[in-house]
Amino acid sequence: MKKKSTFKIFVSEIPNNLFAGFVVSLIALPLALGLALASGAPPISGVIAAIVGGTVVSLIGGSNVTITGPGNGLVVVILAAITTLGNGDMHQGFLYTLAAIVISGVLLIILGFLRMGSLGDFFPSSAIQGMLAAIGIGIFAKQIHVMFGNTAAKGSIIELLIKIPEGFINFITTTNSSMFYAGLVGFVSLLIMIFYSKIRNRYFQLIPAPMWIVVLSVGLYYYFDLFSTASYPIDKALLINLPDDILSNFAFPDFGKVYEISFLNAVIGITLIASIESLLSIKAVDKLDPLKRRSNINKDIKALGLATVISGFLGGLNVVTVIARSSVNVNNKGSNKSANFFHAAFLLAFILLFATELRKIPLPALAAILVFTGYKLASPENLVKVFRVGREQLIIFLITLLITISTSLITGILTGIFVTFIAHIIINKNARLFFKNALKPNVLMFKEDGKYYVSVQNFSSFLNYTKLKSKLNQIPEKEEVIVDFSLCDFVDHSVMENMNNYAQTFARKGGHFEVIGLDDSKSVSEHPFALRKLLHIKANSFQNVLTKRQKSIEKISTEMHWTYNAFSAQEMKELPTFGYFKKREISKVSNVLSNEDCSIFDVQFSEGELIAKQVIKATMLHIHPQKEVPDFTLDKEGLFEYILHFTGYKDINIEKHPDFNQRFYLAGKSEEKIRAFFTDELILFFESNQHYHISATENGILIFGNERLASVKEMKALAYFGMSLQKII
Repeated sequence: MKKKSTFKIFVSEIPNNLFAGFVVSLIALPLALGLALASGAPPISGVIAAIVGGTVVSLIGGSNVTITGPGNGLVVVILAAITTLGNGDMHQGFLYTLAAIVISGVLLIILGFLRMGSLGDFFPSSAIQGMLAAIGIGIFAKQIHVMFGNTAAKGSIIELLIKIPEGFINFITTTNSSMFYAGLVGFVSLLIMIFYSKIRNRYFQLIPAPMWIVVLSVGLYYYFDLFSTASYPIDKALLINLPDDILSNFAFPDFGKVYEISFLNAVIGITLIASIESLLSIKAVDKLDPLKRRSNINKDIKALGLATVISGFLGGLNVVTVIARSSVNVNNKGSNKSANFFHAAFLLAFILLFATELRKIPLPALAAILVFTGYKLASPENLVKVFRVGREQLIIFLITLLITISTSLITGILTGIFVTFIAHIIINKNARLFFKNALKPNVLMFKEDGKYYVSVQNFSSFLNYTKLKSKLNQIPEKEEVIVDFSLCDFVDHSVMENMNNYAQTFARKGGHFEVIGLDDSKSVSEHPFALRKLLHIKANSFQNVLTKRQKSIEKISTEMHWTYNAFSAQEMKELPTFGYFKKREISKVSNVLSNEDCSIFDVQFSEGELIAKQVIKATMLHIHPQKEVPDFTLDKEGLFEYILHFTGYKDINIEKHPDFNQRFYLAGKSEEKIRAFFTDELILFFESNQHYHISATENGILIFGNERLASVKEMKALAYFGMSLQKII
């Protein structure tokens, strides 16, 4: 029955996915052609990758709403491979590159079977952003000259950037009318890309900006052909070149250089960028999925690998998951894999039925689309966003960007990883923290009181994040989760960003995800994703920035009309008088939430000495009763009972309350006063509410749950418990 209902849902969603696939194909067609041209490959190779990818991945992939095809990230590495392997012969270089693409696909399949999808978490966030910005600059540097009508511009990325003013001057002063008109089409196309989103006409918005460029470019050709006495001003050399018989003109890979170092470098580079781009895109698209489904990343990598092998043998580029087209799919109500399949089917129809029209599109028009794409990847806004997270993140970003531009993508990302690691050592002033604990298990997960509790110790960064992620992925997203970093000396930016992503996912699916234990750490900026470091001495470079937990406690204090002091240095003189703290040394009290009668606070204390010394952080409630309270301890029946037996206390039973006597262990010196204090109303209160450990002396009542920091929800529950108990007393 379940399979039948699932099939019915699939069929019922076909109309929406058919439309979404059509809209995506309108964007994918010019992008596929443009990306192939930017890579130095024949235009049809990009379309082949999109068609093969859409077909194969939709049938055997592990994602739901992703769209596959050629990606922006591979433009620079494919171009470099074709240029290097061909030694100046672009056609032969392309055939060698096809062989590298095929082997890259095989490696992706192997990575999928080895369950290496988690490798995507090993790359630091700022290093990845720097790499993507470098890719954007590379695309921009090459394509802006094509947009000006100059397809012969060559050189490194830096040389091409330097030549941009010269290229613009040549465009406006050229006597070559073909180059001028082609550049003019490119310039107008760029304006369409820039101002498309600002036009609020819903009918205009039905056609994506790249497709408007295609329609207007083809329309311009037909205007000169049908209505103008003048001939079309743009030379054929500046138009898209497609073979006359597409189905009989496939290029096939040449494996003649398979044993050369340059070929191996090309394979590694293509595989690295293809896997990173796909992993990041899959993770991003999962966030866009209205049904909040998680992709089977390893299954998807295997499907992308197989699609890449087939595409390479047919003369196509790599197949990767692409974020831009996937987001268009989701925005147009694409809900399952069929949208990817329909997008491929429409592309095939366009190529077979409208190849003649495609040959009328000027290359500068497609270059304009890529110039805009490159700018978005390397936008100054991205630089500002990285700087807001922290100055060290900006340094990582810029070094990765510059090294990638001046060398290669592989060198760039590896440098980014190394620089991030060095930055973490400098910030912590302790390399031993990482070398000693990198391979140690540092994540403990268990379930208590219906909640999942995850404790992380030592450090949590891109180096060991997969250990934390593997635990979190086991938890259903409708549950309540508390992640405690109180035993961590250091939490990096990548982990903080991922914790926020988990919180959003759990919130959307009805669960609750809360991060605690960072209140004693310092942040390099006010950004919520900034790295956090536990400081034992005050450092001016770090700020006392409220964590998300502290901001939530502050909000609760306003709602409850209590006062809150996040960085309180007060000493609670009453605490050492409670039996619980007689052999425990209190070192710090913080996050004090209080009114006239109650105080909730986080307390840090230690027990044991020397090697056996253990630091514990817990959240407790202290009540100042209005009348005299006898000394007593109340706890659930269990281990604590046997501990108290050794200290000479015995369980006090209250008459006519057998259920209470069975469930709770009550002990104290004056039995008569304790029995008089425990009225029927008070006993009913304890039986009806959550169990806490309660200790009372002449200095008040101390209440706490487990020996750990409480989440915001738990603190709120503790506050209401304390106020209710205060009223009864």
